[in-house]
Amino acid sequence: DERLGLLVDSEAADRESRQNAARLKRARLKQAATPEDVDYRHPRGLDRALFARLMTGRWVCEHQNVLLCGPTGIGKTFLACALANQACRQGHSVLYVRLTRLLPTLAIGRGDGSYFKSLAQIAKTEVLVIDEWALAPLTDESRRDLLEIFDDRHGTRSTIITSQLPVKHWHASIGDPTLADAILDRLVHQAHVLELDGESLRKNGKPE
Repeated sequence: DERLGLLVDSEAADRESRQNAARLKRARLKQAATPEDVDYRHPRGLDRALFARLMTGRWVCEHQNVLLCGPTGIGKTFLACALANQACRQGHSVLYVRLTRLLPTLAIGRGDGSYFKSLAQIAKTEVLVIDEWALAPLTDESRRDLLEIFDDRHGTRSTIITSQLPVKHWHASIGDPTLADAILDRLVHQAHVLELDGESLRKNGKPE
């Protein structure tokens, strides 16, 4: 019966919509960015073909990473949230964090007993968005926390990173050469890099 088929389709669509809304709520994305909102007209060096391939979600299924680099105001966080939103639509669990808040939270967790629970939550999240990478110097404890995170995720999960620093400067920004080697080997290997440049979209009053 055609009406029964339409009813079943409608119920399935409603269920998927509710599930996606729940995934987005758990993701706590900083910006409500969608793939449809991305501005390709602004001259910032965004590789449109690569971004379109990333939107297919294959990189998540293959446990690869995405690194978004460029000056402040160029739209890195917006693009990261658009990718994360798309991952939610495709049924993946997502979590957005700022590195400047994640690391202190883990440090506090050592004292209140929540440290390993936090690491476990991060490890099981299919797409982790880390915003503001290399914005502040790292302590030795923070470096080891990052190594724990990326060691857990390497080859099994995907991570999106945004940073004002180009990838070539990340090693020096981490501070400890041995730990930097270990962290970046797990993060940069099998990563898609989007290097952005140009004038700030905020300065021009444009949507990112």
